[in-house]
Amino acid sequence: MEGQRTLMSLRGALCVFLVAVLLEPGTADLPPFYPLRQLCKFCDGELSSCTGTGTCMSNCSITSICMDTSDVCVAIWRKNESGFSVETLCHNPSRRLYGVLLDDYNSTTCVMKEKNTTSGLAHFCSCTNEEECNDKLIFPPIVDPAQDDTLLSVILVSLLPLLVMVIIVAGMFYWYRKYRQRMLSQEWESNGKKRKPRAGGLDCSDACAIMMDDDRSDSSSTHANNLNHNTEPLPIDLDLLVGKGRFAQVYKGKLKQTTSDQFETVAVKIFPYEEYASWKNEKDVFSNTDLRHENILHFLTAEERKVEKQYWLITAFHPRGNLQEYLTHHVISWEELQVLGSSLARGVAHLHSDRLLCGRPKVPIVHRDLKSSNILVKNDLTCCLCDFGLALCLDSSLSVDDLANSGQVGTARYMAPEVLEARLDLENTESFKQTDIYSMALVLWEITSRCEAIGEVKDYEPAYGSKVREHPCVESMKDNVLRDRGRPEIPDTWLKHQGVAVICATIKECWDHDPEARLTAHCVAERISDMEDELDKLSCRSSSEEKIPEELKIPIEVEIPEKEVKITEIQDVIAVDCSVSDEK
Repeated sequence: MEGQRTLMSLRGALCVFLVAVLLEPGTADLPPFYPLRQLCKFCDGELSSCTGTGTCMSNCSITSICMDTSDVCVAIWRKNESGFSVETLCHNPSRRLYGVLLDDYNSTTCVMKEKNTTSGLAHFCSCTNEEECNDKLIFPPIVDPAQDDTLLSVILVSLLPLLVMVIIVAGMFYWYRKYRQRMLSQEWESNGKKRKPRAGGLDCSDACAIMMDDDRSDSSSTHANNLNHNTEPLPIDLDLLVGKGRFAQVYKGKLKQTTSDQFETVAVKIFPYEEYASWKNEKDVFSNTDLRHENILHFLTAEERKVEKQYWLITAFHPRGNLQEYLTHHVISWEELQVLGSSLARGVAHLHSDRLLCGRPKVPIVHRDLKSSNILVKNDLTCCLCDFGLALCLDSSLSVDDLANSGQVGTARYMAPEVLEARLDLENTESFKQTDIYSMALVLWEITSRCEAIGEVKDYEPAYGSKVREHPCVESMKDNVLRDRGRPEIPDTWLKHQGVAVICATIKECWDHDPEARLTAHCVAERISDMEDELDKLSCRSSSEEKIPEELKIPIEVEIPEKEVKITEIQDVIAVDCSVSDEK
């Protein structure tokens, strides 16, 4: 090593001599036979005053031109028994120096780094592109690990109270969820407390908070959206196919309880994968909490069953089935007609309303496929609307183009005249509600046709009955409704009952050819609700009987004029009330 250093020193001196010769006057134009290389300090290990901190100089008096163009300047600082020493030299960074590979030689400054050499610990620095860059030695500041530990301790101590609070809050939240799930499970199993619907609808607390069950067949909508957070499917066993439509099939299912072997009966509407749009539309409508009402089907949850490649809607189950099935197998009384008719009107009125009873704004919804098969009969003989696959939320953000793209939808038999001929007023959202009113009038006619108060009750048949085919197309309905201005027949015998006469007058106003002339659903609900009181008053004037007679048994030629006056009086009184309510 010493011989190598002597040889390199001689060569360095020779190079310095040649450079001096080349730079003498008169030699500047000579070709550069020996191109300049890196110029570095080059001294053996000498005692140094550098203490290993801050910046210091090597105090090397020898400058050398490196032999190889790839050489870089290197400085080595050591600490030994006699003090400190510094060694400076040129070195090829591709080769090891004292067992160490240089890794920071591209810098123009010489920053010391501690390395483990073959002879012990030492500080190395390397640099290039700067003359004698290894003369100035830079020692980075030494970071005290104790200071880092102290800072970390301070941070941990500062965050400890917050961390404890987070743990406490998370624990309380977890406990509350478990407690609520347990309470909901107990309430679910006991079916909660049942309450009967009121004629005036829900009060503010009911409408704006939660919906209660009102008969023993219903699954409680209080638990809507709380049963399943779509993390895993609900434990439901399909029992029996109870209905089939254009887009989906409806099954009776058993929802197993987590805490016992008992189960709740639910309805499961199953859509195939290709009917995703219908499922999503109905799910979005049902998911609106403002939809909750005793005359709207109670919604529990929606699921995507990837294994079965199906979409599910899970709702309350009503064993009486839909209104069409019920009317087919049952003749109803006058009181049942009132309950069915008023509850139907209340359900439609809630859909159409733009404000809840407590005053909070609500987005109006139109059903667009109202018919007796899309209305369920509950155990207390009230109606509830279902099948919102074609429903439309009349959001204020909808443009005329959006409404126009909604298309001619619904069931042809129950389509309003303006829908059949595609002349809806898209500038006025009320026109969509008026189509529902027309469809509701046909359903009210079907209910009335099966009431024993009309006299002779025929077998059930849907609106327009035998005038059209079982599943008429739009063109055939145009002929009956538009060309012939036809409507289902209301025989004179129906009008002998004072209450039925008022119902028939209401039906005629609701299926008027002019949409603007039709009543609102709210008006129909109030008219049916107020009718019984008005008939009781008139009945008390004409006879001592407390109940309304179901059929006028007085000779027609003598009493019809008097009774006609009474019916007109009823209609006038109720019409005044209805108009006042609409203005409000």
